[in-house]
Amino acid sequence: MQDILDELDRRRQEARMGGGTNRIEAQHAKGKLTARERIELLLDPGSFEEWDMFVTHRCTDFGMADTKMAGDGVVTGWGTINGRMTYVFSQDFTVFGGSLSETHAKKICKIMDMAMRNGAPVIGINDSGGARIQEGVASLGGYADVFQMNTLASGVVPQISMIMGPCAGGAVYSPAMTDFIFMVKDTSYMFVTGPDVVKTVTNEIVTAEELGGAKTHTTKSSVADGAFDNDVEALASLRRFFDFLPLNNKEKPPHRPFFDSTDRIDYSLDTLIPDNPNKPYDMKELITRLADEGDFFELQEDFAKNIVTGFIRMEGSTVGVVANQPMVLAGVLDINSSRKAARFVRFCDCFNIPILTLVDVPGFLPGTSQEYGGVIKHGAKLLFAYGEATVPKVTLITRKAYGGAYDVMASKHLRGDVNYAWPTAEIAVMGAKGATEILYRSELGDKEKIAARTAEYERRFANPFVAAEKGFIDDVITPHSSRKRIARAFASLRNKDLQNPWKKHDNIPL
Repeated sequence: MQDILDELDRRRQEARMGGGTNRIEAQHAKGKLTARERIELLLDPGSFEEWDMFVTHRCTDFGMADTKMAGDGVVTGWGTINGRMTYVFSQDFTVFGGSLSETHAKKICKIMDMAMRNGAPVIGINDSGGARIQEGVASLGGYADVFQMNTLASGVVPQISMIMGPCAGGAVYSPAMTDFIFMVKDTSYMFVTGPDVVKTVTNEIVTAEELGGAKTHTTKSSVADGAFDNDVEALASLRRFFDFLPLNNKEKPPHRPFFDSTDRIDYSLDTLIPDNPNKPYDMKELITRLADEGDFFELQEDFAKNIVTGFIRMEGSTVGVVANQPMVLAGVLDINSSRKAARFVRFCDCFNIPILTLVDVPGFLPGTSQEYGGVIKHGAKLLFAYGEATVPKVTLITRKAYGGAYDVMASKHLRGDVNYAWPTAEIAVMGAKGATEILYRSELGDKEKIAARTAEYERRFANPFVAAEKGFIDDVITPHSSRKRIARAFASLRNKDLQNPWKKHDNIPL
């Protein structure tokens, strides 16, 4: 019996060494952790249960029959993060460059299937050279199997991708179908075709970092939701992020102990809005003052900065925040901000996370580039996302809410549950100056008359009371009482039950 136990221990040790000492050292030399080290940092100590440790590939071509390694380039299993269950796979670059084979894909599909059955999130740590060329179409079939599982799991359990090395070719589409993608600066990249192919086909000379590095995907393409300086920071941040998410689509958001008074009054908010209506202010200041202990996890911070998205907690429970940012483009809605916010709203609705919308929006960005780029369709995505959402929706208008953008930003007309406004709110079709120039075009030559007309328009419409009189605003609240009023609003909506008409699925304007 002891011989058998010794053999088991030997095999386990061999599997845990992956590609061997030299390749592990090479991984460390690049500033990267190994697949197992990443799992150890991500999960609670001693919680990881590994599956398929001894699986090897089945390929016999190109001498592969003589080169088999236990695990076949990916470590899979489940464990806990702060006591909450999650499934995880971590590609091992020290084994065949982390390349995906038929059995490598089957290991990933197995844990994704179990995640859906048991209602727990899937975290994928990607560090792979792509498809295993020696296996040919079998490897491509493996990718497609993973893609299918991503599709089925979407909206059932949260899916998170951590890009911690190369991710190229077909490999990029699995992360692309997950809910969130995080990258590591300087050591990770994503692209469909690499720099060499780009040079051959288009004559463009570009580096891997410029083509698909963390900066590119967090500032230009919006593929990634965040980037971190190194593996350790990335995994620690992922642990923090995980605590905001429910485990599946049948659960309510997690509740955490909180030490911040729900009745907290913050008089500094009474002076947040500048006297000059064209002067910007930082909406993130309001977000942190509303949140429990000021804790705000922002997503896509460096993309479409004119809108802010992320998670806070109120009375210990997760709330998704969508907020116009007056500091950037006056908080205007455009193609990028609409796409960014729409996807976030849909995630929150998938997983029963209440949505807080903070509004200061002068309208949609005008111009040929926006119209040619399809701002109509992209703006409709955000409109559609809010309109279909059945989770609790609380809206606070702080200053401007003009035109169609007022409608889009979780207005009462899109089934907003509780809609508040500060006394500084201006809810109208457009600003006073533009409205006056249209209504009194014949008087444009008389500056005094136009000034008087503008002042009259501001007096009558540049306030929240016309909307409140019609019931479109539930109450005009004092800024200093915002946390208390919003927290109570969400508390009143905890048992909300709203169902959309039955359908196979909707047809969002993609």
